[in-house]
Amino acid sequence: MDHAHAPLAPYADRLRRLPPSCGPVRLIGVDGHAGSGKSTFTTRLAAALGGAPVLRLDDIASHDALFAWTERLRAQVLAPLSRGETAHYETYDWNARRFGAVRALPAADVVLIEGVGAGRSAIRPFLARLLWLDLPSEASWARGRARDGEPQRAFWDGWIPAERAHFALDPSWPFADELVRECKEKPEGYVMRQGPSVTPPEHRSVTHREGPPAVR
Repeated sequence: MDHAHAPLAPYADRLRRLPPSCGPVRLIGVDGHAGSGKSTFTTRLAAALGGAPVLRLDDIASHDALFAWTERLRAQVLAPLSRGETAHYETYDWNARRFGAVRALPAADVVLIEGVGAGRSAIRPFLARLLWLDLPSEASWARGRARDGEPQRAFWDGWIPAERAHFALDPSWPFADELVRECKEKPEGYVMRQGPSVTPPEHRSVTHREGPPAVR
């Protein structure tokens, strides 16, 4: 099914009707390249869901562990949510370069987890749905660099090869249920299409690539 013109409110209703995936929670992953627009889309989707709780992976990652945060996520977030309990997780201060404040994440009907790696293999079993922001890597990174400016140039120089390495080993795109693309011409601002996860495994590339899945 093509949901190319579905505004976010009806789509939010569809998410509410999904079976729970992490205890009583319908955990929705929003993945994509850094700079692809995940944060803005997730904020809008959370609002369409009536204020759904959001976990930003930028709060879980750190300078020393850009992607080595799976065990902390399991212990601090996934385990309590799977028991129907409010999760409490430490948040990273990227300026002070240390973990500090603890935030609460309630076990609501729908919870959004947003960030690069939200669809990694260790998280997918807990997801009710995986969404991919469909903007190619180079365009995403260019937008991210322009947004963050010269003060973050060194960070981006290190981030890009780390992201490439992550997706080479643990791709998310081939397992996305839906692809989300910004569309400024539409009132809702997004075009949503069926993702590659619906393609039969024998016709699907399981490496990270941008574009239609490989067909034999």
